[in-house]
Amino acid sequence: MPALARVQETVPNDQAIVHVIDDDVSLRDSLGLLLPCVGLDVRSYASVQEFLDTGPHDAPGCIVLDVRLPGISGLDFQARCNALGVHLPIVLMTGHSDVPMSVRAMKAGAVDFLPKPFRDQDMIDAVTAAIERDRERRAADSAAADIRDRYANLSPREQQVMALVTAGKMNKQVAFDLGLSEITVKTYRGAVMQKMAARTFADLVRMADALALCASA
Repeated sequence: MPALARVQETVPNDQAIVHVIDDDVSLRDSLGLLLPCVGLDVRSYASVQEFLDTGPHDAPGCIVLDVRLPGISGLDFQARCNALGVHLPIVLMTGHSDVPMSVRAMKAGAVDFLPKPFRDQDMIDAVTAAIERDRERRAADSAAADIRDRYANLSPREQQVMALVTAGKMNKQVAFDLGLSEITVKTYRGAVMQKMAARTFADLVRMADALALCASA
């Protein structure tokens, strides 16, 4: 890798950790100098197994991963991440120019694929994008968990009403299906909107989609 370059910007890290997995000690050392310059914490590993042995890795961040490694290769590890419970975005790097390998990596979800040697700024840009993707995933997961928690606090009847109205049924139809009066359905519907913190009915439908309620209604 070239000598440490002047970086264009700092990376807001929110205590993000960059996990560098490469059997080349000089590259690990170089990234260990480069990435802290933009406010990132770096952890280095000589192999995938070493990374796994020090887990779980639940903090925000990303993985910078060499394709060719002793033991489990970078591409094999990438393919097994979900099964291994590893959800951090991956930036892949290789010293071998291999277009099919690059395509396979990107299709499998890699944020970027950097051939060695790479420019310092290219690595910083790739890591910044990966950390941002991780933040977005965590925010989406948190929002989904919040929706599930609110739904769990509905009464069984409120859950039934939510499923039926978000499936497109009118209050009169819901009342007939559940053996209730239309006024009672409206009351339940209002309670559902309030408890789910839905500002509009469209918001409630999106929540139902996230919960996969409409398909079961």
